[in-house]
Parts: sequence; structure tokens; C-alpha cells
Amino acid sequence: MTLLHLPYTAWHLSYVVVGGCLAASVSFGRLGLTVLAFFLAMGIGAHALDELAGRPLGTTIPSSILVAAALASIAAACAIGITVALRFSLWILPLIAIGAFLVPAYNLELFGGRFHSDIWFAVAWGAFPTISGYVACEGSPQLVAFVAGGWATALSLAQRRLSTPVRRVRRDVVSVEGELGLAGGEREPITRELLVSAPEGALRLLTIATVLIAAALVTVRL
Repeated sequence: MTLLHLPYTAWHLSYVVVGGCLAASVSFGRLGLTVLAFFLAMGIGAHALDELAGRPLGTTIPSSILVAAALASIAAACAIGITVALRFSLWILPLIAIGAFLVPAYNLELFGGRFHSDIWFAVAWGAFPTISGYVACEGSPQLVAFVAGGWATALSLAQRRLSTPVRRVRRDVVSVEGELGLAGGEREPITRELLVSAPEGALRLLTIATVLIAAALVTVRL
């Protein structure tokens, strides 16, 4: 529960649901398994590796536990994907390989951190789950999946632009000084809360909005 980042995990799992509900025929069984696979690989595995790499949450969870959680969850996600691929569509197999690469490459900053950037975050945690959800239901990638992936990429970039300064203030800034001079002559002190309140509020609203659009699409396709 400490590692899950529940709002962000729900946000990115919503991309899977949106992608799946855009298919011509929605198999909620396969879509549910795809959501479960992403919950394991992204919600647990990726966050465990992230904490292992730099301890951004400052936990004291032993490294051995983080490694075991990551390996077990990613392996289980791959097993789910392979099972669905063999029973439904081999198009899913390359997506499994891409996901198995992206999780450690991004979160462990492999290859000199080349894959640890805003655009790769948006592609890996936005476009990729959206396209995967679509293929899990449709059986093959179509143009609509890539258009939806572009939407998820743009939304994930917006998330990143908001979350990065908040994370910096929360984790790295030890003191804040200064004030704002208002047009009416008033002076307003600059505080840590002032710096993070607006972007954090926007992130909460975007999380709710993304989950709601996924829920709306499920309701339509039921």
C-alpha cells in the first residue's frame, strides 16, 4: 500500500480500460485480466523498482523485499499476458516484451537514464497501456488505438509537468523565502503550501476525470 501511489495507479489503469472500451467488441474478461496485469507490473513492480533505485518515498522496506515484489509481480503479469495471447491473439506477445523492457528500463534508469524522461513516461504509462487494452479486446492494433494513445500521452505529459515541481518541493526544498506583491498593495508570503496547492489540486482533479471517463465508457459498453 505504501508503494502503490493509489491515485496515480488508478489513473494509469484507466488508460487500459479506455483502450479496451474503444474496441469493436469488448471482452470484459480479457480486459479485466489486462487491468490485473498492469496493476501487477506497473502498480506493484514498477513502484517497487522505483523505490529500490532511489528511495523517493524514504521507506525502510528491505531491498530484498522490493526485488522479490518486483520480480514476482512482473512475472505474474507476463504469465497472464502470455496465457491470453496464446488463447486469443499473438499480437499481445510483442506488447508483453515491450512492457517487460519498459518497466526496468524506466524505473531503474537503465542505459544511462535514456528511457527515464518525460516523453518516455508518457509513452510507457500513457500510450502503452491504452494500446494494450485495445489489442486485448480487438485482437490487433488499429488506428483508433494509436489516436487514443496520443490522447493518453498528452495527458500523461500534463501530469508530469504538474507533478515534477510538486515532487521537487516535497522532497528537495528545505526552505522557502519571499513574498508576492499584489496589485492592491498587499503582500502575500510565499510558502511551501502556496507552491504546491494549485498543481496538487489539478492532479487530483485530473485523476478523478480520467477514472470517470473510463467508468463512463464501461457503462456505455455494458
